[in-house]
Amino acid sequence: MIGMHGIADAWIVAGPPGAGKSTVAALLLARLRPTPALLDKDTLYSGFVEAALAVAGRDAGEREGPWYDEHIKIHEYAGLTATAREVRVHGCPVLLSGPFSGQIHDPARWERWTAELGGGRVRLIWVHCPPGTLRGRIEARASGRDGAKLADFAAYVARIRPDSPPAVPHVVIENDGTEADLVAQVDAVVG
Repeated sequence: MIGMHGIADAWIVAGPPGAGKSTVAALLLARLRPTPALLDKDTLYSGFVEAALAVAGRDAGEREGPWYDEHIKIHEYAGLTATAREVRVHGCPVLLSGPFSGQIHDPARWERWTAELGGGRVRLIWVHCPPGTLRGRIEARASGRDGAKLADFAAYVARIRPDSPPAVPHVVIENDGTEADLVAQVDAVVG
């Protein structure tokens, strides 16, 4: 769908790792018409990140912190943003999936980022998952990149603030119930 500013819509599915962003994104993609192009941070950049960490001699599971933010995350997000803008300008809506914690918790940064995305209609869906449920979901996915998170889960939770909602307009999807609850919430967002 082309928004009123001549650029296709953008959907942002944000939340901490393990919160259920991929599940929510899949539910949205099955319902939105036209179907947006999916730009998932992990799908697009996991190989790049693994290679960059190896070349730099960093731990293979490092996915946060000052070094990661300065040397890797900035490039992941810049690439996602530029790709999303290019796709939207050509008339295709996009759905970006990633944590986007810096952007969603700082209104000025959000405003700059949405402008870099091309402006127009940008909708934020925040996937909330309480810390206890989040831990269980991270353990269940058994990903090697989650080792550091689980090793000191209390410090990880303090850094990512999973109970701190975005400081910008958003819709909350609560991911602490059944799949049917999740489907009903997504249906309400789309409807």
